[in-house]
Amino acid sequence: MPRIVRPENSHPAKALWFDRSKFVFVNFMVEDSKDVQVDIQEDKLIFSCKSADDSDIYNEIHFFDKVQPKDSRERRYDRTINVLLRKMKENVAWPRMTKDTGKPIWLSVDFDNWRDWEQEEEEGMAEYEKYLDMLQGMSKKGPPPKMDDLDDLDDDD
Repeated sequence: MPRIVRPENSHPAKALWFDRSKFVFVNFMVEDSKDVQVDIQEDKLIFSCKSADDSDIYNEIHFFDKVQPKDSRERRYDRTINVLLRKMKENVAWPRMTKDTGKPIWLSVDFDNWRDWEQEEEEGMAEYEKYLDMLQGMSKKGPPPKMDDLDDLDDDD
């Protein structure tokens, strides 16, 4: 992937994030985006696009902890670009999205999707089906994510 360069007069997109035991989700709020570029590295994410009015958008997030770039994906929708990041260390909560303790003004917690991990076992199948659809439509970055750890969800009989 070519290196993403920050455009001179760019501004950040508003972004919402939430944490799960195995994944971190980031949703960039940009309507009618075009020229979307997402560079997912172990320790950071670089997001760039043009908005409907041709404004340059650029966000860079240095992660709280490492992710697995090859098992991470993004997908563009009409109003958002959703990024699914596979944690390097599963079952470790991220108290914040960024490495720095100061929070960027454009980044907020998505409280509508935040929940205690104890509920994940019960709600895991519904969440799995929802995000399986998301994964299938996302751009490819190498082999598909390893989801063999989700096989346990079928054993509820």
